[in-house]
Amino acid sequence: MAATPEKPTTAAPRRKVSRHRGEGQWAVGHFTPLNGNEQFKKDDDGLNVRTRIETIYSKRGFDSIDPNDLRGRMRWWGLYTQRRQGIDGGKTAILEPEELDDEYFMLRVRIDGGRLTTEQLRVIGEISQEFARGTADLTDRQNVQYHWIRIEDVPAIWERLEAVGLSTTEACGDTPRVILGSPVAGVAENEIIDGSSAIDEIQRRFIGNPEYSNLPRKFKTAISGSPQLDVAHEINDVAFVGVDHPEHGPGFDLWVGGGLSTNPKLGVRLGAWVPLDEVPDVWTGVIGIFRDYGYRRLRTRARLKFLVADWGPEKFRQVLQDEYLKRELVDGPAPEQPAGTWRDHLGVHKQKDGRFYVGFAPRVGRVDGTTLTKIADVAAAHGSGRLRTTAEQKMIVLDVEEAQVESLVAGLEALDLRVTPSPFRRGTMACTGIEFCKLAIVETKARGSQLIDELERRIPEFDQPITININGCPNACARIQVADIGLKGQLVLDGEGNQVEGFQVHLGGALGLDAGFGRKVRGLKVTSAELPDYVERVLKRFQEERVDDERFATWVGRASEEALS
Repeated sequence: MAATPEKPTTAAPRRKVSRHRGEGQWAVGHFTPLNGNEQFKKDDDGLNVRTRIETIYSKRGFDSIDPNDLRGRMRWWGLYTQRRQGIDGGKTAILEPEELDDEYFMLRVRIDGGRLTTEQLRVIGEISQEFARGTADLTDRQNVQYHWIRIEDVPAIWERLEAVGLSTTEACGDTPRVILGSPVAGVAENEIIDGSSAIDEIQRRFIGNPEYSNLPRKFKTAISGSPQLDVAHEINDVAFVGVDHPEHGPGFDLWVGGGLSTNPKLGVRLGAWVPLDEVPDVWTGVIGIFRDYGYRRLRTRARLKFLVADWGPEKFRQVLQDEYLKRELVDGPAPEQPAGTWRDHLGVHKQKDGRFYVGFAPRVGRVDGTTLTKIADVAAAHGSGRLRTTAEQKMIVLDVEEAQVESLVAGLEALDLRVTPSPFRRGTMACTGIEFCKLAIVETKARGSQLIDELERRIPEFDQPITININGCPNACARIQVADIGLKGQLVLDGEGNQVEGFQVHLGGALGLDAGFGRKVRGLKVTSAELPDYVERVLKRFQEERVDDERFATWVGRASEEALS
């Protein structure tokens, strides 16, 4: 009898095998570029574009610029194309880059530590008037930004800046950006330690150094020995915060992994105390980890904060010690509670040498070249040769003799630069916005200035510290998530169903040792036209409901959604 044939078996479905390409980390052997940005950086270091700007593009004009230089490498020298005029916010996300580009540039002047001489400020103002149609904005990273810059004029601008010790080197791009420093470093009576020498050494050794000019994304640094915690250390990639070690004396507490944008994270302490002379080496170790282990596959996950979140502070410190420093770091204390309610150094303050510094506020960082040259003239006329920019879009005149203070204040106030501003002028910041930025959706600078005027008129008695940060898009250049009132620009519907400029509202964010992100109330969006009414309403409710010395952010944490809407 014939054998019964076996029943055929059904083969299991074949699983598609895909090879994981990793995160593009150099330290584990992933050197193949995984996106266009990594490819153009591999093809040619961004620092090399300067030669082409000087010898080709400035002579042949905008149309001669290679696209990878135009929208990539030119950032290594502080240049971004600005937004073509007349393009509304609804088209920001749907147009191609070449449709958004104007044939003019934003040019960023890096000012490490915010330190300027009156001569440098005068040159900045003169360049603004001659080459930038008068534009010159103070940023929340202590820089100055020009607009309307022609590529033909860039070499001449560099020559003028560099003649007085300024530069645009690595002011943008996947590089170590400007180093924030306390604007009263070396002069404040209550300073724990002056970090200026560390800023100088990092700048001397590493800015413009090809060894650190190809990072996964931008790298932000803050160094301050002020007890007022005045450089937003929690939202920098690396920060050195002044502390007094019980055994070793003044030094710095080390923080890593902060950053905002669309996926905000606060920096974390590594629990390490760093003496002043070791700050540059420790900084080198941290940026080295970022260069070698940072994620280069997806631009949206390429900031150091994502690596720190995955590793945790313990592993990060261990790798820093074992692979980069080759030694153990000293354990150290955390910073103390910030000194003072405001941390912007506005007003008149005595220096430790007996002279005075005077901090003043323009409107939302918006100044112009003529005003900057006048500030330099006023400062010089009152015996000062030094000024500082701040991380709050403000400025400070240093080294003023007591007999000159009153006259200096009058001279600044005559330029509409307030030494004792209202809480609204003092606390309102705004990014560049749709006026010049290709990413923006709404107007910001003029909107912020108008809001200040309206609030000063409507609630002149309001005297509490308040921060109102206005951003033209979700990228948080103006720190919307850590403001008392953070306003994220977007298109919203008005009462008649029309799509108009407006804002999503974040409430109750803060920096300091109680740092945290603002609360988003469900569905809370306001049109630009309704903004003054909304802010007035919520601030009056705060005035009515606050108890004792309650801060706005604390009140927001317990307030009802009805009170916040």
